[in-house]
Amino acid sequence: MKDFIYPEMMVHVPLCTHKEPKNILILSDNATPLELEIARHNDIKATSMPAQLDALRSAGDNAFDVVLSEVPCDAAVIAHLGRVIAEDGLLMSVHPSLLDITENKIIMEIMAKYFKIIMPCRLEDGTTLLLASKSYHPTADLILQRADMLDGLSYYNCDIHPASFAMGNYIRKEYLGVIKN
Repeated sequence: MKDFIYPEMMVHVPLCTHKEPKNILILSDNATPLELEIARHNDIKATSMPAQLDALRSAGDNAFDVVLSEVPCDAAVIAHLGRVIAEDGLLMSVHPSLLDITENKIIMEIMAKYFKIIMPCRLEDGTTLLLASKSYHPTADLILQRADMLDGLSYYNCDIHPASFAMGNYIRKEYLGVIKN
């Protein structure tokens, strides 16, 4: 996969969905590519922490508008993410293959306790990200002006944004009632 696709999608999908993102938390052991993409947006403060549960425990309640997480999601991580993300906040997280249906349903059902909207986002190489939102819908609330005004991108644009949430019927049927959109 082209090495620019993942950081562009990980950052710009949530930042072009949230109405006014100001405070971003990056949970990653290699935050630099994500920080470089965040820098394309004005007036946004990014905080980076290691991709581990212990780092997440120290974050304040409702402190972040968007969390970009490379921490594997389990019940404890999801509970902390639900706590640190603001009432109208979003989470963009790496996610295992959608083909592991049983495990994914468990993760998504736990997420449903904290987020109104849970939608997988597929990259062109089959990599899956998971967007979870307390308020904003990633396709209905796309801020076109923000997406169109970003300069120097190699992949992300306002057409790729909603298209990345399109799923084949075999996926939709398996996750009916679990994916919340």
